[in-house]
Amino acid sequence: MKKTLRNSCLSLCILALILALSLTVRAQTPAPAAPATPAAAAPTPVVTPADAELKDAAGKAPATADLAKGDPGGTITGTINDVPAADSKAGVTLPDVANQVGQNKIAVNFVWTLVTGFLVMFMQAGFAMVESGLCRVKNANHTYMMNFFVYTCGLFAYWILGFAIQMGGAAGNSNLGGLNTLTGEKSMTLFGKTWGLFGQTGYFLSGHTYDVGVMVIFLFEMVFMDTALTIVTGACAERWKFLTFAVSSVIMGAITYPLYGNWAWGAGWLSQLGTNVGLGKGYCDFAGSGAGGSGSAGAN
Repeated sequence: MKKTLRNSCLSLCILALILALSLTVRAQTPAPAAPATPAAAAPTPVVTPADAELKDAAGKAPATADLAKGDPGGTITGTINDVPAADSKAGVTLPDVANQVGQNKIAVNFVWTLVTGFLVMFMQAGFAMVESGLCRVKNANHTYMMNFFVYTCGLFAYWILGFAIQMGGAAGNSNLGGLNTLTGEKSMTLFGKTWGLFGQTGYFLSGHTYDVGVMVIFLFEMVFMDTALTIVTGACAERWKFLTFAVSSVIMGAITYPLYGNWAWGAGWLSQLGTNVGLGKGYCDFAGSGAGGSGSAGAN
């Protein structure tokens, strides 16, 4: 009986050892590799008819050898190859051309605004000669000095404070790119309508107003401001001291002229008479004669 029991235990041990060895071998057998997933194919670029026409135009553009022969008529200078492409691999696309057209339009407006501003700036020389010619010889030097120094006084005050008061809320001028940084018009509500009082952005031309469009409109408005100040130097020639002139110019360039300029041109209440009260298009000025001429009327 004992021998039979011992044989049975031995058989069970051998069977358990065989099972353990089989499980160990199965665990060490590597699992079959999963089938490889095919790589996603690269998206095929969509070529629109407009892009195809642009590429065709780029292929027909004048070669460098043709341009080297000269172009007196300007018929082959300036082609699609002069339009910068956002993606050099894709080449010039329709959005690139559209953006270039928009930039060219604003650039032309910038140049024209600057040219007209330069012309107004040279009015200073004419004022100096007219005013000194109407003075006695002993005061000619004093009058000339006022006409040149008024730029220093007026420009300094306008740069610090005047421009912000006048044009600080003049955003929305699409001709100069929008001027979207000049959005700080101080206003009041009266009879259910909003009336602009003065601007609040653009001090020192700093911060987000350090913008190319803002700089263009700054020069243009600054020369008209200086013209208004120079009218006063002629009206008061031989009648005031140089220090009095300097202090007066700073006050006019910082507050007096910019405040009225804001009402007329910089989203102020005079410019809103049309939309708020229904008086046509509101206050309409002609070439600065209203705001700029008011200084001469008051001085005379």
